[in-house]
Amino acid sequence: MKTYKLHLIRHGLTRANLEGIYAGSGTDLPLCPEGRAQLEALRRDFEYPNVPLVITSPMLRARETADILYPGIKQIGIDDLREISFGEFEGKTPAELEGNPDFHDWLDPSKQVTPPGGESGKEFAARCSTALQRLCEFVIRSDNREVAVVTHGGLLMTALAMHAVPEREPQLWACDPGCGFTIITSTASYMRDGIVEATNIVPYGYGETCAQE
Repeated sequence: MKTYKLHLIRHGLTRANLEGIYAGSGTDLPLCPEGRAQLEALRRDFEYPNVPLVITSPMLRARETADILYPGIKQIGIDDLREISFGEFEGKTPAELEGNPDFHDWLDPSKQVTPPGGESGKEFAARCSTALQRLCEFVIRSDNREVAVVTHGGLLMTALAMHAVPEREPQLWACDPGCGFTIITSTASYMRDGIVEATNIVPYGYGETCAQE
């Protein structure tokens, strides 16, 4: 039985990450200098999987991450790999939104509120599921046995919580910038059950370093 590997990698740091700014699909920031330096250090100190193709979110921070981690490797952008939209909360910090009642309602999960002009959690989860399905279908149909996928932390956590084994809550799939997980799929496992198997932390060796800290 043929198996296919997808290496799901979170993009590098942006100014929004450092400053606690909500930056989803409506905020197309580049990597910050600290983010570029961190990615260069990861690439120098650890081993990323050798792949012939990188699939990316259309967001600039994801494409720049792919350029640093996989220079010269062909890239394909997929729109569904973009981050969630925070609507009117885009580009703002929690402190700036403190007096906004919509923001407080959104923070309460029991209310299931969508940011004004943004994407609901239900819509985002459906998009994450569809994106992972299309990735699996692509590698199987194109017979690309191994590809890297550079996307966003929210999408990565949501998709893996819905479809990966071992089963984990979304927050347990959180990963550092420039890092992620290898998943394995096959025609039988995904097309029949909608399940992928998470096997390794990317880049190789990074997980062992974290365990020692």
